[in-house]
Amino acid sequence: MRILFIGMPDSVHAARWIDMVSDQGWKLYFFPVYSEFPHYYFKNITILDGLLLRRPKYLDKTVRLLGIWPLLTGSKTIAWIMNNINKRYPFRNKFLYYAIKIIKPDIIHSLEFQKAGYYTLYAKKRSKSTFPKWIATNYGSDIFLFGRLSDHKEKIIAILENCDYYDCECQRDVHLAKELGLKGKILPVIPNGGGFDLDTIKRLQQQIPPSKRQLIVLKGYQGWAGRALVGLHAIELLVQHLSSYRVAIINTSEDVKIAAELLSKKTGIPIEVIPKISREEILKIYGNARIYIGLSIGDAISTSLLEAMVMGAFPIQSNTSCAEEWIQNDKCGFIVPPEDPEIIAKKILIAIKDDILVDQAGLINQDIIRRKLDQKIVKEKVTQIYRDIFFKSYME
Repeated sequence: MRILFIGMPDSVHAARWIDMVSDQGWKLYFFPVYSEFPHYYFKNITILDGLLLRRPKYLDKTVRLLGIWPLLTGSKTIAWIMNNINKRYPFRNKFLYYAIKIIKPDIIHSLEFQKAGYYTLYAKKRSKSTFPKWIATNYGSDIFLFGRLSDHKEKIIAILENCDYYDCECQRDVHLAKELGLKGKILPVIPNGGGFDLDTIKRLQQQIPPSKRQLIVLKGYQGWAGRALVGLHAIELLVQHLSSYRVAIINTSEDVKIAAELLSKKTGIPIEVIPKISREEILKIYGNARIYIGLSIGDAISTSLLEAMVMGAFPIQSNTSCAEEWIQNDKCGFIVPPEDPEIIAKKILIAIKDDILVDQAGLINQDIIRRKLDQKIVKEKVTQIYRDIFFKSYME
């Protein structure tokens, strides 16, 4: 079986998903939607990067890079130039079209809509021969947010009309896809980040109950979707209640780093900005946290939310995700508006004061993840999806 994945090369979600099938003996290819060094999770795959020939030292030996930049230096600069040219004069979609003709994959899997999906749509519309079976995966806000924007809605509808299979991580997005005219078959709803290694989770879990922890973790995304600055404002409103607490911020943008340092100096609350670290290290942090806060104006199921849940931290998540499919509001966590710091502050205060609430939620949430996201079970489901599609295609 030949599978061509299309997605963001530095995306941990893409790399973790592909890793689930990297040991099956299939021929795997990856077409990056922009030039960037690939994520270290990649294994047993050929990356069709048109520019980055220089091999990162961290990359697994089983990964093959196919590129055209002949020098050992300068690839990063060339990639930056070409990525910017592509914004004005798109050419990667044409590269993908020819890559499909050469590789002749049995299955094409676009991992995200706004680049990978649009490029695949271009290739399918241009193709005059039989096109491979196409799985279109919806990431985060691909439909929930972008489906309401005039610049994207028409292309999203076209993807949903042309893909053979639709994959997403929320029942909410199944309903939205149907409303937008989905014609393809709906695949089982599975989080894009895959499952959890429960042996690793058991080893990392702290014996400290959430009520005894004095750490608040804030997801640091701030931009077109993330609202970490709202979370910082909510924390500032509670300064008189946080004398014994410290704050850690993960996945932080530069403006959030600046705001966090200024807030710490103003209030005296210890705030640590966590650098880029491994998943195990992130899980350890959640294992020491009483509360996790994740805010954005659009998301699917946040991987950070699931990581916090499995480590027992009490989740406070924005209502623009599909958190309600995983946690029971007011019992196992709080689902809040992403841009109202006063409501968020009130919920944080409850989670600080109510020891029974956070301890019971921790037990329930850990059990939910263990039952629904055992890595071994998720891996088997995913590999079976590809087998079924391949054999069905072969029999047609």
